Amino acid sequence: MKRFLPLLLLFTTILRCPAIDVKAFGAVGDGRHIDSPAINAAIEQASKEGGGTVVLTSGTYLCYSIHLKSNITMRLEKGAVIKAAPVTDTTGYDVPEPNDSHYQDFGHSHWHNSLLWGENLHHVTLEGEGLIDGTDVLSRGGPRRGDNGPAVANKALALRDCRHVTVRGVSFLRCGHFAMLLTGVDDLLIDNVTCDTNRDGFDIDCCERVVVRNCRVNTVNDDAIVLKCSYALGRPKPTEHVTIEDCEVSGYDVGSLIDGTRTMHTEKAPDGDGPTGRIKLGTESNGGFRHITIRRCTFNHCRGLALETVDGAEMKDIRVSHLTMNDICNSPIYIRLGNRMRAPEGFHPSKVSGIRISNVHVTNADSRYACLIAGVEGHPVRDIRIKNLYVLFRGGLTLQDVKEQRGSNPFFIPEARKNGQRGEANYPEPSAHGIQPAWGFSISHAENIRLKNVSLENILPDERPPFHFESTKKIRISPRK
Repeated sequence: MKRFLPLLLLFTTILRCPAIDVKAFGAVGDGRHIDSPAINAAIEQASKEGGGTVVLTSGTYLCYSIHLKSNITMRLEKGAVIKAAPVTDTTGYDVPEPNDSHYQDFGHSHWHNSLLWGENLHHVTLEGEGLIDGTDVLSRGGPRRGDNGPAVANKALALRDCRHVTVRGVSFLRCGHFAMLLTGVDDLLIDNVTCDTNRDGFDIDCCERVVVRNCRVNTVNDDAIVLKCSYALGRPKPTEHVTIEDCEVSGYDVGSLIDGTRTMHTEKAPDGDGPTGRIKLGTESNGGFRHITIRRCTFNHCRGLALETVDGAEMKDIRVSHLTMNDICNSPIYIRLGNRMRAPEGFHPSKVSGIRISNVHVTNADSRYACLIAGVEGHPVRDIRIKNLYVLFRGGLTLQDVKEQRGSNPFFIPEARKNGQRGEANYPEPSAHGIQPAWGFSISHAENIRLKNVSLENILPDERPPFHFESTKKIRISPRK
């Protein structure tokens, strides 16, 4: 009991601290005054008192960078909006901290250039019914406005090396590169959050003991809920013991999830393929993916499930079940072991094994790329079990469609070349494989694959066969009884 006494005293102190209204520190909430200095002062005061709750009542709080602290709950009450303030010639956001971005892009490598950020914190909560709005301000741009101007922000919420973090109830709108970039955050709960943004939704990178549940994430131009295990911390760290459950991901037009219209005017994401909005593991993949559970999730008007490791991570013990997918614009299931190797020299090759997928129902799926399982020569994908799968593809393709892009042999899966590199070294995406010689499953460089109780259908006739195999061993298929 003695070893728990300091922790009990800490929680008792936090509970006794009264809630702090940011307006008592000079915040106005009229959408015109810059309120971040007052909010930061309220957070600092609560921190000095050992922790507590900082409250934003109804109003629009125009802000630059907000600095989160340990043992702080920030509560956005109904009608409260934290609005990203425009960068001026003299005023902007916190400057991105020094960090090596050689193995991941700039956006994944920095946290301070954000609307809300924290580093090396514990027991942090962001909750309420309010909104974090980055419209027309948060972007995917570089660190500054002009060569030497103030810093811009490209994330709504960024946390690094934190523990015991909760994000509950709040909404995110048009948040730039990331609505949330959470790197090295352990014991993380994201619950009942709505995110409707222009690029990535939740990036959960090098995190352990994570639960994401009851969330709605709409990201037409990028991934919705994405797990990564990059080298951004300067060391390999796994993403493991993660549960994603009872969530909806989608690729509707930006803003149309929150306003309820769910419009579908945007036909292509920036990479030229259809709306993104999916659940994905990868692309940044150094530390490893282990013990991941994805269950009872819905994919609407977006890409399918993507499980990718291309930078040296081992992906194993992945459990996926009870997914519903509607209007899927590329592979409903994409499992990819690649060889991009954005990693320190001599880093070990990627590995994939122990993936279990069951009870998946897919309607109106793009049949160009089929369900794809692909390793690389010498490094096959191993030990995959898929059962109780139904996919209704759109169909309508011919062998000539395949031949026109592939040359004389319509049943050859090329590793497409780009910038002089083999396809295995490029960015992994179903469209990079081209139109497949099969409409149902295309499996290459894989061993010990079992498809059980699988039903595949087409809306329109398709000349291609339902299955194609290239460099495979021990493939077993049991159709639906």
